[in-house]
Amino acid sequence: MRLLSCLQKWPTMTEKIPQNIRHEITRLVKELNEHSYRYYVLDSPVISDAEYDRQYRRLRDLEERYGCVLPDSPTQRVGAPPSERFDKVRHTEPMLSLDNAFAHDEVLEFDKKLRKLLRSDEQIEYTVEPKYDGIAMELTYRDGLLVRASTRGDGYEGEDVTQNIRTIREVPLRIEGALIPREIDIRGEVYMDTDEFEALNRRREKQGEPAFANPRNAAAGSVRQLDSRITSSRRLHLACYGIGSVVGMIFSSQTEFMNWLRTARFPLPARMAVAKGVEHVIDEILKLEHDRDSFPFETDGAVVKVNDFGLQQKLGVKTREPRWAIAYKFQAHQGTTVIREIHGSVGRTGVITPFAVFEPVRIGGVSVSRSTLHNWDEMERKDIRIGDTVVVERAGDVIPHVVTVVKEKRTGRERKFPVPAKCPACGSQVVREQGEVAARCVSLHCPAQLQEKIIHFASRGGMDIEGLGEKNVELLYDKGLIRNFEDIYRLKKNDLLDLPRFAEKSAHNLIQAIENSKRATLARFLFAIGILHVGEYAAKLLARNFRRLEDLFGVQKEDILGIRQIGEKIAASVSAFFSDWKNLQVFESMKKLGLDLANPDFVSAKKGRLPFEGLTVVITGSLPIPRKDAEALIESQGGHAASSVSASTDYLVAGDNAGSKLEKAKKLGVKIITFDTLIKMAENSGAQQRLFS
Repeated sequence: MRLLSCLQKWPTMTEKIPQNIRHEITRLVKELNEHSYRYYVLDSPVISDAEYDRQYRRLRDLEERYGCVLPDSPTQRVGAPPSERFDKVRHTEPMLSLDNAFAHDEVLEFDKKLRKLLRSDEQIEYTVEPKYDGIAMELTYRDGLLVRASTRGDGYEGEDVTQNIRTIREVPLRIEGALIPREIDIRGEVYMDTDEFEALNRRREKQGEPAFANPRNAAAGSVRQLDSRITSSRRLHLACYGIGSVVGMIFSSQTEFMNWLRTARFPLPARMAVAKGVEHVIDEILKLEHDRDSFPFETDGAVVKVNDFGLQQKLGVKTREPRWAIAYKFQAHQGTTVIREIHGSVGRTGVITPFAVFEPVRIGGVSVSRSTLHNWDEMERKDIRIGDTVVVERAGDVIPHVVTVVKEKRTGRERKFPVPAKCPACGSQVVREQGEVAARCVSLHCPAQLQEKIIHFASRGGMDIEGLGEKNVELLYDKGLIRNFEDIYRLKKNDLLDLPRFAEKSAHNLIQAIENSKRATLARFLFAIGILHVGEYAAKLLARNFRRLEDLFGVQKEDILGIRQIGEKIAASVSAFFSDWKNLQVFESMKKLGLDLANPDFVSAKKGRLPFEGLTVVITGSLPIPRKDAEALIESQGGHAASSVSASTDYLVAGDNAGSKLEKAKKLGVKIITFDTLIKMAENSGAQQRLFS
């Protein structure tokens, strides 16, 4: 439908458009313009990207349905006007935004429309690359020298931030190693690695400054500093992916242009795939979404472009976006909502953890209505109160947590939630020792602790008993059917059939899951039983060094300290746990009930030392294989695949486009190796053949 400008027609069209629709369009235009101003100019958004996208799509749908667009509608421009703090720069070619797709069907429809416009049934060749969550930038080079760097601004006019961009080390000040056009505008994204983002927020908090909500805002705020020395201190990065105006050179395709960028020593996206046909495009999108958490930067989607520049020119542009490209948006990691209540939850060690209950918000494809607040010191540091509007994050399968409070939304009616004097589960005294972060219930008979221990035992990382989650554990506990680990293995199907939520099939499935768990690995069991300070990695280390559970009975602290990477605290806890005769009685009882643990992790002296035994290895940059496979190789050969570099790191595996971890490793003197070296180190074990088979 051809959209009509309503600059003068709006008053006369009121009879044609229902009043509620008229009011909604007016409201959406006003609110979205306000959000764009806060996002692009102030670098201080008050809603998540996912919420903005939802409102934007609603406005665009209404405009198309009723054939009317207000003159100041955000659908008619890209971004917001530039800040007055910098000189304005007119782009030779407009820096357009991209239309969004949120489902695979929308990508299929995008391809269908293009082939219809081209009047061709032939498959189109596309490029697919990660969509960086940063700030768009245009670099202008004349005779090979960088003369200007400008932000996108409103798409036609941006801000001159040349001095700040010159501080980014990846940005070439002179084009070298390739043919040089007389003038060229190169476009890319300035972004900040997640490690640097977290470090920056820690520094700001120590200095009493507000934390940035996400890496995108940190990058935008850094680029817009009036003092370029501040920008220089923040370790920004650039990924180049597009071209504007060019004089004195012709490129035929996106891949040819990207190859020129590589030759000219420009930083490129971490990955770019060429896909013939839309089915292959979707395959590449799925790969990117699968690997998104392994990248050292934030990516919120995949950018799909027609590869052939001739076809791009034929397809042309719409008012706001090019027809030949689309951004597929991954499911959101963040959302904005309001805290309605704060309560205390009692864990299996008696620690009381505050958690927030808020208005449900969809994050990462699931509805989230509660979030841990970690502890009262963290609540105080972030100044979290009942009634606050907050940004909530959920990355991968991590438990949701509150990133920041949107203090601009406060009304004065918000209230703090103090440390409780009584346990919320049993009413017993709560103790918080001086200097300790944790507040604990001291009762030995607190039912919440017993239930939490069973929930942890049955969890996916533990014995993986599907169907024995929080609600069913609470139900079985209330009915007196389980009070400890052994009771789980005494359950019969008939015990379940009379209970709410259980029918023949669900009862059968739970009993079968319990039966399957009897043959879990020793490492899983050691993690599941909840030894203080023993996480999944420490449990695996113990399993590598002790063949059977019985070999740990009565173990001395010195025997545990002989395992590299296990310290005093864990060794003392393990020794005390396996010296308690009551615990040993529980194990004997479970064995009689059918517990028969396997231990594929055990490494005997006869096998010899594993290539990475006792070593901590960190991976950075892109590898020829998925990062999870490389980490699995390291773990299978005795090593610990850590996520961050520290003084205790033994090796850093540096792939392509290595980020801030590489610089940190150099400063700490950590040995840096390539992916090929990693594979060679594993050759004697035959692990690499299994990896690539």
